Amino acid sequence: MPGPGNTGVPAGVTLKRSDSLVITKDGTVIDGLDVYGDITVDADNVTIRNTRVRGQRDYWGILQREGHSGLTVEDVEVFGNGKARTQFGILNQGRMITIRRVDIHTISNGICTEQGVVEDSYLHDPKYYSGDHTDMIMSTSAPAKGTQLIIRHNTVINTLDQTGAIALFQDFGVIRDVTVEGNLLAGGGWALYAGAGTKGTSSNVKVIDNVFSRQVWPKGGYAGPVAYWDHEGSGNVWRGNTWEDGGAVDPGKS
Repeated sequence: MPGPGNTGVPAGVTLKRSDSLVITKDGTVIDGLDVYGDITVDADNVTIRNTRVRGQRDYWGILQREGHSGLTVEDVEVFGNGKARTQFGILNQGRMITIRRVDIHTISNGICTEQGVVEDSYLHDPKYYSGDHTDMIMSTSAPAKGTQLIIRHNTVINTLDQTGAIALFQDFGVIRDVTVEGNLLAGGGWALYAGAGTKGTSSNVKVIDNVFSRQVWPKGGYAGPVAYWDHEGSGNVWRGNTWEDGGAVDPGKS
């Protein structure tokens, strides 16, 4: 599974120091930087790779702004300084995003996106600041029309007692078209918030072959492994989800 040895900046890569960046040219490639601040992407099809982002201010490490799409973030480490809050490691306000082999830590929320792919990444050791809800991978609404959210083969560990490791919330709309597959999950109040809510019944949410660990809390999360699962949602699938130390995880017994 993803961990410190196979995520973030690969060993042997030499980084060049940089201040915060605002990217406005489509197709820009950022490679080999040590960024003291943040990266704001105001363009399409940008790639950030082999880069360390040291959050220095309140809001984000990497941001894709609304109206843009195609950001790829790979082999990148994002973290706050533990003093001034970095609220999001990676925040996607735009459309498609691909995040792979990232190492995100010492932040309030790891990744927030409604669509795209998050894979082969290591999210761990968040930092709590007063008033925070703390989630390592979070979605707050449905994906954009014609897209989906895929969260697969990640190690996601929230060492706090709130809120989640992976959290599918109905803050702004009904959750649909999400696949959560092959992840190792631990910690938070619940390790997984599975998409149910007051705005409607979630649909096409597939939670498959994930492993829930007791390494942070005996119940997986402080309160249990999973909450807010819509058993009756059209296309919803719960299959093959187990405890790390053996036995099936039942969303009806959370």
